[in-house]
Amino acid sequence: MEQYWGEDMRDPGLDQAITAAGGVGALARKIGIAQPSISNWSRVPAERVLTVEAVTGVSREVLRPDLYSDRPGIDEVDAARAREYALLATLLARAPDQALLDRIAGLHGDASPLGLAHVALAEAARQTSVERAEREYFDLFIGLGRGELLPYGSYYLTGFLHERPLARLRESLAQLGIERAAGQAEPEDHAAILCEIMAGLASGRFPAPEGASRVLFEEHLAPWMERFFLDLEQAEAAAFYRRTGTVGRVLMGIEREAFALPS
Repeated sequence: MEQYWGEDMRDPGLDQAITAAGGVGALARKIGIAQPSISNWSRVPAERVLTVEAVTGVSREVLRPDLYSDRPGIDEVDAARAREYALLATLLARAPDQALLDRIAGLHGDASPLGLAHVALAEAARQTSVERAEREYFDLFIGLGRGELLPYGSYYLTGFLHERPLARLRESLAQLGIERAAGQAEPEDHAAILCEIMAGLASGRFPAPEGASRVLFEEHLAPWMERFFLDLEQAEAAAFYRRTGTVGRVLMGIEREAFALPS
């Protein structure tokens, strides 16, 4: 079965990054995490790609070609969708480091709603700092006891965690051959994990029947995630993450309208 955020074998992009850094321990020190964490990776997690690229010089296209390469056979629209979902997964999984903020600060956009959301997010990245972003992330999603927001489908749909919506999601993922990776503490209905899975489906990294992305979105994201991103835009603790919420809300609207069109 396909696993998100970790598999059994290490892919070539991760091997190249480890070699460029001078070993697993050296890479861990460069990006500021524990060595066993990298030892457990099978590929560079989506939320770490830009940081690993910055410290090793190995391009994101090599590190995660499923997310950053326009490979033959992948529709241009699906490749763009994968990048949007991967960005949201990265920002919702943990607070950004300086390398990620620098990359986001370089985003450009056109006059479309999503393009304007990118421009606003880039400006927010330029105006914040790692320390402020870390505090903001803590206040929003962790907190003392709990954060201002709980980014879980079960909570948004029932008011409680680990409820029936999570069980239904797990059934859907099992049918697609996608299972939770060892060591992943968050349940599958966390917004970051759902965005990572949608990125994998859009990019083709998770082989799935035609229409699987649409079904997953309509059954497990559409009922709540647009509302979550709207709450993030309006959250008291949000500054940088307010613009993240805008990107997410706009993407959810685009997906909802696109999937509503006749096949």
